[in-house]
Amino acid sequence: MKKGLTLLLTLCLLLIPGCSSKKENVIKIVDGRVTEQKLVHRMIKMLVEDRTDLTVSIGEEMTAVNAYNELKKDVYDVYMSYDGTVLTTLLHRDPSEVPAGMTLFDYTNQLFEEQDGLVMINKLGLDNTYAVAVPKEIQAQYNLKTVTDLAAVAPELVFSAEHEFFGDEGTMKFEPFTAFYGLNFKSTRPVDLSLKYSTMESGNADVTVAYATDGRNKKVQLQILEDDQHFFPEYNGVIVVQDDLFERVKDIAPDLEATLHLLDNIFTNESMTDLSYQVDIEEKKLEDVARQFLVDQGLLK
Repeated sequence: MKKGLTLLLTLCLLLIPGCSSKKENVIKIVDGRVTEQKLVHRMIKMLVEDRTDLTVSIGEEMTAVNAYNELKKDVYDVYMSYDGTVLTTLLHRDPSEVPAGMTLFDYTNQLFEEQDGLVMINKLGLDNTYAVAVPKEIQAQYNLKTVTDLAAVAPELVFSAEHEFFGDEGTMKFEPFTAFYGLNFKSTRPVDLSLKYSTMESGNADVTVAYATDGRNKKVQLQILEDDQHFFPEYNGVIVVQDDLFERVKDIAPDLEATLHLLDNIFTNESMTDLSYQVDIEEKKLEDVARQFLVDQGLLK
């Protein structure tokens, strides 16, 4: 009886369209936790469904590491990430390893495809690098301009960031950062990503790492300190895809790759900060902000 059931399931997977877990006419996006990732994912969905016969599904929100693991398991097809995140957090490499004459993006892409069968197909134009930030009152009190300036006063200050920044994965996290700059903070306060800015605004922490294009920096009026010793690398926004995606859907959507390339260099840090601000502070719907941006760019009617 069991052999008969197994054979039936096998025939189903091989012969019945749509019976397998990978549907030929559907591409799956694993969602991110950062607002700009959510915006880009919805723009991808709108463009692909407008210009091809594919259906796009957006899955649950995940951290970069969890999204990476799901992509490696071939559960999802597409994800917005950052070349700096791929290199340091996912591949556990250091920017100092980038060969002379080669960009961080190209070096990372080469490793990414060789190791995991994943490809960063483009740069979106924004560089959402980590930015060390303090409230304007703290900046004025200690006359802080650079991260190096923090070293002398760090024992008086509380550092807070999302849990992931304190994790062991990656070379651009809390321990390597503080060791590099010689920072010994009074205490640390890991918080959920959603609580980071309220923690700063309430005065429960004095220093954090923000994302350069986060609209909440503007609301909380955080002052960005210059990364004067250049610890943090570029974090160019990129679209990551399975390296066989375009081949797999070529009969249904031969223009899929060209459609995704419509987002090449379409953003600046300023424009993405404004889009994120509309969602996080003005509380506009993700879909409305994403669609209006594409309309303004002449990509959707």
